Amino acid sequence: MQVLGVIPARYGSTRLPAKPLLKINGRPLLEWVVNGVRSSRALNELVVATDHEDIANLAEKLGVRAVMTDPNLPSGSDRVWAAAREQTADLVLNIQGDEPLIQPFWIDRLVDIFFKNPEAQMATLAHRLAPEELSTPGVVKVILNRHNEAIYFSRFGIPYSRETMERYPDLAWKHIGLYAYRREFLRVFCAQAATPLERAESLEQLRAMWLGERIHVATLDAVSVGVDTVDDVKLVESLMQKKKA
Repeated sequence: MQVLGVIPARYGSTRLPAKPLLKINGRPLLEWVVNGVRSSRALNELVVATDHEDIANLAEKLGVRAVMTDPNLPSGSDRVWAAAREQTADLVLNIQGDEPLIQPFWIDRLVDIFFKNPEAQMATLAHRLAPEELSTPGVVKVILNRHNEAIYFSRFGIPYSRETMERYPDLAWKHIGLYAYRREFLRVFCAQAATPLERAESLEQLRAMWLGERIHVATLDAVSVGVDTVDDVKLVESLMQKKKA
């Protein structure tokens, strides 16, 4: 099985402009992500899909091929498909460019899903949800069925409308926004315009659920922090320092 990893790295982030170039502990965010996944045993090729020459130049310096994509593409998955559509890989991974704590085994676990579930078309990751994150809109929650398939994703504190997390602690998981697609399903996914369900939650994975596809989820014993704000940068730097100590 040929596996292509694509890191979508957009320059024009609303909250953190030029985010892939943002320094975290002295190194660009993109460098942390590239170094975090490049030794994955599952990847056959890794590319950076970007809309800006400075990001492309950084990728090339890191030894990763850069693919220039249209800055007007509506989502990271569309940027991934733009970089992958001329490739012949069986699986295409959307590796978020704002996860500086990412580790190679995350990628390996994601790809393993497709060996264990030949019918799987799409997969993603999750880890345990801290109680204080339940009410945080920036943290996406996912609930699973007995086969570790997603039932639903939300920014709200699902499924605790009547009961507490203390009573049922293992129902909600924190979603890690890395996705793996079979190539043909990624094409179908990107051919479908954003759906009302997706827009209501601002979560593109709900497009796949609207299409009727099951999303398989691998659960990890890990810590993830997506960098969207200056406070996220401070948190990541603190976690990195603790890891060194």
